Amino acid sequence: MTLISLVFAFLIEQLRPLPRVNPVHSLLAGYTNNVAGQFNAGERRQGVFAWLVAVLPWVLGVFLVHLLLDEASNVLSLAFNVAVLYFLIGFRQFAGSFNEILDALRNEDTDAARQALAGWRNQSADELNSGEIAKLAIENGLVDVHRHVFGVMFWFVVLPGPTGALLYFLSAMLVDGWGVRGGEDYIEFGGFARKAFEVLDWVPARLTAITFAIVGNFEDALYCWRTQSNAWGDAGQGAVLAAGAGALGVRLGNAIHQDGTVVFRPELGLGDEADVNHMAAGMNLAWRSVLIWLFLIALVTLALWIG
Repeated sequence: MTLISLVFAFLIEQLRPLPRVNPVHSLLAGYTNNVAGQFNAGERRQGVFAWLVAVLPWVLGVFLVHLLLDEASNVLSLAFNVAVLYFLIGFRQFAGSFNEILDALRNEDTDAARQALAGWRNQSADELNSGEIAKLAIENGLVDVHRHVFGVMFWFVVLPGPTGALLYFLSAMLVDGWGVRGGEDYIEFGGFARKAFEVLDWVPARLTAITFAIVGNFEDALYCWRTQSNAWGDAGQGAVLAAGAGALGVRLGNAIHQDGTVVFRPELGLGDEADVNHMAAGMNLAWRSVLIWLFLIALVTLALWIG
């Protein structure tokens, strides 16, 4: 049922992609923001309690519904799994923004590419040149396909029903909203959110990096992962980006123009500077990686069935 649920969720998302403003995402974001507003007084222990309040009711609720439906009907249980995955897996949402930027750069419409990237990252892109736009689009794409596809898939397979998928999704949402948000009130308050996601993401991030290596340039991906990922700060994200850059043969990271200054970042990858060709290759890398994951899940499912 795990494989069938994933396949159906991917097919439905391809045929009926959700709008960029996903209603379920908006509901969960509104709830978690409300929790932060009620509990955040700048201390770590409040962040721990708030994380539990923000995550556990949803996860336990989905788990109980899964148990009830699993007892009642396999068809209802399958439908519930597919419905939850449909709202959590965001391949088309990431791909839509990515392709919008790619088409704009191909048409040499840098202003449209900047606008699309700014809407995707929720950050101004007015000072970026076309190479920097392509570079940031690839970086965002690699991270998004990991978080919204592979991380969700991994925990969907590990925990019963859609429980793990929702747990991972909410943890990723909270690390973005609480763990990396600016302001002194979130430094301590968001500490537990950062740690919880680091634990949940440790295995999926490295599996994603391995997958990128398998479907891309294997040796360069492993070399970049081994030598460059730790410099990124976030070890999981660094592994995904370094392996992805090495697999594509492109240079990511490095300096970008932002907020009236030059922001210096660690270098990731090998080869040429990012352009539209590397963006197209990045989309192909993502698709091949998804197919590899589905194929491996199918093999495991078949082995368990035979056993």
